[in-house]
Amino acid sequence: MIPLVRVDNRLLHGQILETWIPRLGVEEVVVGDDEAASSDLARAAMTLCVPPDLPIRVVPVKDVPWAELAASPRKVLVLLRDVSALSAARAAGLSPAHARTVNLGNVHFGPGRRPVTPSVFLAGGELDALRELARSGFEVEARAIPSEPPAGLADIERRYGAAP
Repeated sequence: MIPLVRVDNRLLHGQILETWIPRLGVEEVVVGDDEAASSDLARAAMTLCVPPDLPIRVVPVKDVPWAELAASPRKVLVLLRDVSALSAARAAGLSPAHARTVNLGNVHFGPGRRPVTPSVFLAGGELDALRELARSGFEVEARAIPSEPPAGLADIERRYGAAP
């Protein structure tokens, strides 16, 4: 089963290993990222601090086996780099039947982006993509760590509208 799909531009890192994996009881991590999947160095760097008993797969976004992961008895955390990867995952077969919750954990600041949490900055097109996901049945939330209260899509939209 997939308890969470997380958007985090850092992909697999300490915050994931120390907070999300224990909280969710994750037994496998799948990183859906075209760049990391094509780089031996990126894959090696990501898995350096991972416990040996935690399986990690790094695959292109189009190759994430959504149905297989959703049907697995193991809890699988799926990590994607950005909202565009989330949209690509949706186009490649991700549905709310596979994973209900989409978490925005860390999306870097950049030109044209507005803060919706201290670690998530969105552009207008990304907010539109999140609205579309919510309309199709996904629960969209933003929070860095599991102990924070989640900001739902209504909060994200409100904060986006109020940001300078």
